[in-house]
Amino acid sequence: MKPAQAGKPPKKDCIMNSPTCGLRVASVVFGLMCLGQLLRIILRFQILVGHHYVHRWHSAVVVVVAGLLSVWLWMLASKTDQPKPDAASAKPAA
Repeated sequence: MKPAQAGKPPKKDCIMNSPTCGLRVASVVFGLMCLGQLLRIILRFQILVGHHYVHRWHSAVVVVVAGLLSVWLWMLASKTDQPKPDAASAKPAA
């Protein structure tokens, strides 16, 4: 393996440079957060911060927001997987 050379752009075929990979990782992270908070609601875990308990409705808000973000990012990653049509093959509108 060659060391990274300064000034050269990264390879285009590298999977770690793919925006799709980043969107999928972020989607999985938000999905895990959603599941963790949903488990907290179902199993009725209590969280104590300082001398105050965190209410379960806070977790309900996190479930909704993290779940929506997870689905949205996964759908966005699926759209970036699709090949873009060539400009030459596209027919002009009559």
